[in-house]
Amino acid sequence: MSGQVRTESRGDIAIVWVDHPPVNALSQAVRQGLVDAVAELAVTDHKAIVLAGVNDTFIAGADIREFGKPPMAPGLFEVCDAIEASPLPVVALVQGNTLGGGLEVALGAHYRVATANTRLGFPEVNLGLVPGAGGTQRTPRLIALTDAIDMVTSGKPVSGKRAAEMGLVDAVVDGDLLEAAIGFAAKIVDDPFEERRLSRRSIEMTDEVAEQFAAAMRAVEKRAKGAVAPIRAGECVRNAYTMPFADGLKAERDTFMELVVGDQSKAMRHMFFSERLASKPPKDISGEARPIRTVGVLGAGTMGGGIAMTYAEAGLPVTLLDMSQEALDRGLSVIEKNWRRGIRSGRVTEAGVSERMARLHPTTSFDDLADCDLIIEAVFETMDVKRDVFRKIDAVAKPGAVLATNTSYLDVDAIAAETDRPQDVLGMHYFSPANIMKLLEIVRAEKTADDVLLTALKAAKLTGKTAVIAGVGHGFIGNRLLTPYQRQAHLMLLEGASPQQIDQALTRFGMAMGPFAMGDLAGLDIGYKSRQDQDLNEEERRVYRIADALVEAGHLGQKSGSGFYSYDPETRARSHNPAAEGIVNKVRTELGINQREISDEEIIERTQFALANEGAHVLSEGIAARSSDIDTVYVHGYGYPRWRGGPMHYAETVGLKTVAEKLREWSNGPNAVHWTPSDLLMERAEGDGGFDQ
Repeated sequence: MSGQVRTESRGDIAIVWVDHPPVNALSQAVRQGLVDAVAELAVTDHKAIVLAGVNDTFIAGADIREFGKPPMAPGLFEVCDAIEASPLPVVALVQGNTLGGGLEVALGAHYRVATANTRLGFPEVNLGLVPGAGGTQRTPRLIALTDAIDMVTSGKPVSGKRAAEMGLVDAVVDGDLLEAAIGFAAKIVDDPFEERRLSRRSIEMTDEVAEQFAAAMRAVEKRAKGAVAPIRAGECVRNAYTMPFADGLKAERDTFMELVVGDQSKAMRHMFFSERLASKPPKDISGEARPIRTVGVLGAGTMGGGIAMTYAEAGLPVTLLDMSQEALDRGLSVIEKNWRRGIRSGRVTEAGVSERMARLHPTTSFDDLADCDLIIEAVFETMDVKRDVFRKIDAVAKPGAVLATNTSYLDVDAIAAETDRPQDVLGMHYFSPANIMKLLEIVRAEKTADDVLLTALKAAKLTGKTAVIAGVGHGFIGNRLLTPYQRQAHLMLLEGASPQQIDQALTRFGMAMGPFAMGDLAGLDIGYKSRQDQDLNEEERRVYRIADALVEAGHLGQKSGSGFYSYDPETRARSHNPAAEGIVNKVRTELGINQREISDEEIIERTQFALANEGAHVLSEGIAARSSDIDTVYVHGYGYPRWRGGPMHYAETVGLKTVAEKLREWSNGPNAVHWTPSDLLMERAEGDGGFDQ
């Protein structure tokens, strides 16, 4: 046996320990150790085996250090087969995160006992894969079809309690877990367990099962939104009903091997590592984060309220400040209403809502921020207002407090300069709704201290956010790229495409929403007001002439019932807006534009290559440290399809040479003024690598 697997005896019960900190991942040594342990114990006087993991964890899943390396024997399916074939009954003590390969090992055992809060699941679809060691074949032989399909296609884990209800585990235990598992094993040592070998169970696709499968897969296809792995995982589950186990296992393995070399899995694995890399502190900073015991939030509106909810949900007391009691009352009412929605869905209890509300301390006095460790400003997005607020914060905040601005675009250095402590200031750009959206852009200003940056990263971790560090620059990473993306959409609208065509092309590509539906949702008047406040040249104003004309005609988007689309007042269902079509045609005529056919391919190329080109500018300016950081921002903050890997990865998948050729063409075409090819992108296109080579 390997040093990562060891055995001990408790009377006639053998315990096989997986000891591979921190999460007992399935390294080659663990796999070999499990096979060896089961084989060696088969010829002893033991009567049963308890399979357990150290550090209150069973087996979290695959060892990510082996990703991308040639497979090493034994394969995980061989491990599961060896455990299932054991002449001694095997009881898996399932604790902690038991995911992917860890759950497949547990399914190879003959019995499973779990704690109530154990998390069991198949997250492979989140990497563009399917379970590869029998997960899609053993699971439907153990639990109901609909539960099996949901587990393997959604990637969402279930609790030990829910697993027991489903029949996935045989018992929920507490107290001394090892003793409980040994006690369970002692009770079943004389029971026949041949039928517990899941590979030998027979299930068939009856008409009733076929109907259930078809209905379940319709829901999976809708949820997948272009991702292939959930569909293929569902097909593998179907094989369990229509094929012998060995054939179904081979088909599952073949599907896994096909997907692992595909673009979608490569993109999703890219995102897996990108998210982890983004959350790590830069190599040039050192020290420890400051304590975060209390939080202050300025502004009880949509953004401030969402930020306050985020910290209250994390268990921290929050001082919520607004300038009037009326605004505070309105904000608190919205917060409570949002939390109460969670009662209906089971995400929170009535008592939980009361506890969260008790953590909020509303005030209209800046003096009440004096004891806060972290103060986040979320007031109106104008420089004058934010400067004034920071002068007031500076006057009352205690020494060592971290001061953060939730600006979307503004110069954080200029805001920090309004204080006598610029080293304590940085940007923390949340995305709306802040209590739901995972992304947090942390903006490192010129004088931001190392421990202040570390504190912001700590705050992100405490609240379950995906953090990305950005430098100071208009729009930072996300909104900086959004401008050329939207510009190309509006240019193609002028040139002849319809809002519907552009939005549909981009949603088919995988975007959560198209730019015109998104504009209607946010409110077209917001962009209109922003453009009125900017010193834009005539060409830039021309780009948005249609959007401005819509606002001037009273079509503000969903809030007014019409924008680029019309909206049902009850359901918000979107439909064609004839008035918008008339305005589009009128503006084209006024500008002397001859309408032309625009293909979906052109829509994708112009919008996606605009993102990649601007991303390359952001990289060369040092606003983003890595192209993978840009991808993380877009997947988590802008509805970019995870299975595309973000705009920078997508450009690399297409080929930077192809992107560069298009940029050269467009920068010498009729819209040349809107294209400035990035020197970095053009240089990288000359080689065979990517942006970060």
